[in-house]
Amino acid sequence: MSADPQRVDDMNGFHPAACDHLPAFITAPDETDVLMVVMAIILLLFVLMVGVLYFRLHALPERFAHKKVQFEIVCVLALLAMFTHMHIFWIAGLLLALIDFPDFSGLLGRIAGSTEKIAAKEPGVEANETAAGAMTITREREVSPKVEGTLTKMRSVSSRS
Repeated sequence: MSADPQRVDDMNGFHPAACDHLPAFITAPDETDVLMVVMAIILLLFVLMVGVLYFRLHALPERFAHKKVQFEIVCVLALLAMFTHMHIFWIAGLLLALIDFPDFSGLLGRIAGSTEKIAAKEPGVEANETAAGAMTITREREVSPKVEGTLTKMRSVSSRS
């Protein structure tokens, strides 16, 4: 007895035009497509990893410039590069972060102190001009928080009227 090929294929659930061996990723109707779910998870993880890499790359100049004088300028350049997609800002921020500028604040403070000593003034005492044009030196008394009752600085006010 010969079986009708149309009838045999209908009993197996395959279309008559389909081949005998189907790949494992082809699912039957009304079943979950496992390959699509796995690829969606892989794609989501890949997009997250690329995003993290992108933000780490844009934060690289800021990491180099941490605790430097030019930190704020480098941060602004990195933000401009991220939002405008102009890479020249990122390159400028990276180059600026790699340059070590000397800290002149200590040196300038020492120069100011020496200049005040040469002018026969005490360091930290401010000279003010009154309305008549006479110079006054402002001094006040301050109590040290460590030793109560001990005067650490002496400041007095003298004005010429």
